[in-house]
Amino acid sequence: MVASLRLPSLTHLFNSPSAAIGRCSKAVFRRGHHPRPRLAAGFSAQSAAAVPPATEERASKQKSRGEDRAVTPRSLDFNAWYLDVIEHAELADYGPVRGTMVIRPYGYAIWEAIQDYLNVKFKETGHSNMYFPQFIPYSFIEKEASHVEGFSPELAVVTIGGGKELEEKLVVRPTSETIVNHMFTQWIHSHRDLPLMINQWANVTRWEMRTKPFIRTLEFLWQEGHTAHATPEEAEKEAFQMIDVYTKFAYEQAAIPVIAGRKSKVERFAGADRTYTIEAMMGDRKALQAGTSHNLGQNFSRAFGTQFTDEIGNRQHVWQTSWAISTRFVGGIIMTHGDDAGLMLPPRLAPIQVIVIPIYKKADEKSGVISAASSVKEALQSAGVKVKLDDSEQRTPGWKFNFWEMKGVPLRIEIGPRDVSSGSVVVSRRDIPGKEGKAFGISMEPALLEAYVKDKLDEIQSSLLQRAKLFRDRNIVDVSSYDELKEAISQGKWARGPWSASDQDELRVKEETGATIRCFPFDQPEDIKTCLMTGNPASEVAIFAKSY
Repeated sequence: MVASLRLPSLTHLFNSPSAAIGRCSKAVFRRGHHPRPRLAAGFSAQSAAAVPPATEERASKQKSRGEDRAVTPRSLDFNAWYLDVIEHAELADYGPVRGTMVIRPYGYAIWEAIQDYLNVKFKETGHSNMYFPQFIPYSFIEKEASHVEGFSPELAVVTIGGGKELEEKLVVRPTSETIVNHMFTQWIHSHRDLPLMINQWANVTRWEMRTKPFIRTLEFLWQEGHTAHATPEEAEKEAFQMIDVYTKFAYEQAAIPVIAGRKSKVERFAGADRTYTIEAMMGDRKALQAGTSHNLGQNFSRAFGTQFTDEIGNRQHVWQTSWAISTRFVGGIIMTHGDDAGLMLPPRLAPIQVIVIPIYKKADEKSGVISAASSVKEALQSAGVKVKLDDSEQRTPGWKFNFWEMKGVPLRIEIGPRDVSSGSVVVSRRDIPGKEGKAFGISMEPALLEAYVKDKLDEIQSSLLQRAKLFRDRNIVDVSSYDELKEAISQGKWARGPWSASDQDELRVKEETGATIRCFPFDQPEDIKTCLMTGNPASEVAIFAKSY
């Protein structure tokens, strides 16, 4: 379905009283006592529509229904748990248009941490940041046949601007290959202009019918890289290089053990010759396509006439790539590491790595405890640790413990009167609940505390990755027949087996099991196998799974 946007109506939308959304009272953050999020209403399986999803009356009803509901356990209802965590960790809220979300400061800080790492890597590999317009002429989309076929159902189209019918419809950016090629054609003339390698951080609109915050929304944030090269070998090298950047990011920063590989012809990007992907296993064992890199060949350069004069004077079309990671990765972090207590963040991406909580009961204890807590905060901050002191007086220490656990802060430091007297602190790990995760008597001496905290943050980073790897590997089943594949998928697991069957066979698997080929992993067995579907020789194994 193509959605037609009439710009004058936006003023009415934002000024309309019906766009106001009632706010629930603040949650009482006791363990096992959290209100159900309003997100469940904003991000449902219903079709997305450009109408406000809630009124004051409806929001009030939601409040009364959810006031005393606990956070849903992951094992009971994974989707409800996911929405609960997003609500109570204050990551996002829903917008006035169904299927959109407002990314709150804490959620955006995670995205900023992703940006900070990737921006450095993009520049290290020779790319420059720039920005392209959000509005794209509809005729651009139509130039590449498979591209328009792949994206038509998701397009948002502007037909009126300034109160007048537009001469040509404008597409609200679903991706930028077309407008990038239009500009590349004006910038590239000679082999001396190549390679041209750029990246942009931008928003994207795709009119999704079934939405889920961070994972699939009408509008989302991403980076998209675009490059042009003189040879197919250079383009292939670039596509591999960028999927490797994403793979290292997933392992080293997000502690998510993705599987990198090549997409099947059925699953590859519309307009690409080859698509490479990183696939992550979520806590419910569904697959998440967490990042992609496309070798576009000459498909777009031929459609747009993007040519250069080579070293011997011949005119040739450029070879291109595009690659992207989006705010979907934030959802992947939630679903990979979170538990029934809430979010659990890998330290390298956590907006706050250490929360310091002072504990005192008597007025004459306050000054000494707060002073010691402030000194601890300043010492860690000067050492480059992202630390926050929660010295607010409106909440009890117990409430604060659970609140910051919900927000996934990796380490908690507790300081009470006895700790001040002994010159020590108590340190609790988010990834190890209860007494097992507590360490008592840790010295407040700045150099010793700094070393201890940094060591524990590294331990947590490593522990989260190893835990996720064990979970992933326990839930991948090697299969050699279609019956075995169906059995593995019916158990909610991933199936890995030899595959050389046709596109029609692949679609049959999807229809009968709900699973798709997530990728042909780069890490392949050396021996030739027999295709699980046809019995013919197969040189590759494929991974099948249900996915988001």
